[in-house]
Amino acid sequence: MTDSGMSMDGDVEGFEEGTADDGGFLYGDDDEGGDDGSGDCEPAREPDPSDSLRTWGAVSRALREHAGYSRAEFAELVRFSKHTVESVELGRRMADEAYVERAEEVSGNTGALRASAKFVTRGDVGLAAWFREWARLERKAVGLYTYECRLVPGLLQSAAYARAVFEGTVPLVPDSRLQSYMESRMERQRMLTARPTTPYGFIVEEHVLRRRFGDAEQMRGMFDHVLELTAPRNVSLQIVPLEAGLHACLDGPVRLLETPKGQWLAYSEGQQNGRLISRAKEVRLLRQRYDTLRSQALNAKESRRLLERLRGEL
Repeated sequence: MTDSGMSMDGDVEGFEEGTADDGGFLYGDDDEGGDDGSGDCEPAREPDPSDSLRTWGAVSRALREHAGYSRAEFAELVRFSKHTVESVELGRRMADEAYVERAEEVSGNTGALRASAKFVTRGDVGLAAWFREWARLERKAVGLYTYECRLVPGLLQSAAYARAVFEGTVPLVPDSRLQSYMESRMERQRMLTARPTTPYGFIVEEHVLRRRFGDAEQMRGMFDHVLELTAPRNVSLQIVPLEAGLHACLDGPVRLLETPKGQWLAYSEGQQNGRLISRAKEVRLLRQRYDTLRSQALNAKESRRLLERLRGEL
């Protein structure tokens, strides 16, 4: 919990970088990326530095200092900004290939930086900064419940659907990062099958499932994927039909989970922000709204029939 400063006595406001979990991925800070004048793109800031990233940065710094260069001098030689050199050495940024090669040459060509760069791993790649704490809580939750009115929940997205979401996000994600974001999204889904006794509940608006992307084959693939993931007894899907009218959760999407200690937490998300909620009174209100919507949505069997019908209409 302490990684993001979350206090169990209060709620935590989201951070400033990245985009929504179900609609996006981690991208660089607007004021820290860009071009330093050399024509090279600055490495994007990492979501949660790994131990290997910090270690590589520390070794890089030691070799720079051993070579007798200040950060400013080193930055000029490798043609990256002084700020980027500092961020890489502190493990806040992943050094790209150009940075590694130039740093290797400038620091004495020992081969250490080039060889060790192959083993550097990122932190929670593909997750927005404000969503990372919730993602950690998900992995230990004894119950997870989601209401979504914008797009198919990330835990149910097919690979083609997730790719379409990533490719349509602004700013555009570089092709070099797209695969890692896809892998991160698909990896999260594995907990649905890896934890067969943990209940997962999804309530999704019908219009979300009707929203077109790609061609008919990709749409059918998305329906098949959702039907497959929600088939086990511990996973339930309820669809709010178009004719249901106004209901209790019109304020927006919400997620709820129960911790192993019996505490309930909630999470809400909007444009470029997310909010982890632990105040008992506020969480209780969101649980009441979710429970009310469950009674207004189609039951699990009716929802599967609707999904199958929508698939057949393609």
